[in-house]
Amino acid sequence: MNPMKNFDEFLREGIVKKQHIDMSRARFLVKESEKAYQFITSINKGMGINDDNANSIVKLSYDTIMELIRAEMLMHGYNAAGQGAHEAEVSYLKNIGFSENDIQFADQLRYFRNGMMYYGKILDKEYAEKVIEFLNRVYPRIKNMSK
Repeated sequence: MNPMKNFDEFLREGIVKKQHIDMSRARFLVKESEKAYQFITSINKGMGINDDNANSIVKLSYDTIMELIRAEMLMHGYNAAGQGAHEAEVSYLKNIGFSENDIQFADQLRYFRNGMMYYGKILDKEYAEKVIEFLNRVYPRIKNMSK
């Protein structure tokens, strides 16, 4: 994995564009993330995490986090699109006060999710549990910013 670029670099490159604040779309993304978070929580409490559902849990957790980051960006008039958009969204975590460790974990999550989607990478229960721990820690924090 390459080192994470600064959010301003993504702006300069045109991957992130400044736009009008889009509260309607941001609220929609927050609501969708709430539903997904509740679903992940119910799976975790019900059937639990295992090697068979690890990829699904990781993908859904990633999407939940990214929906909140996108909502926060939209509330501040930013939108990322095209090649590098997901990296730009992860780099935005620094702008909203997340630690370098959290940003690195989110970037690793992005990288592994990409590996699953495009290269057939299989993740295990242990990694999925780490992702759930990360989700449970960052989800409330980002969600509170999006109010």
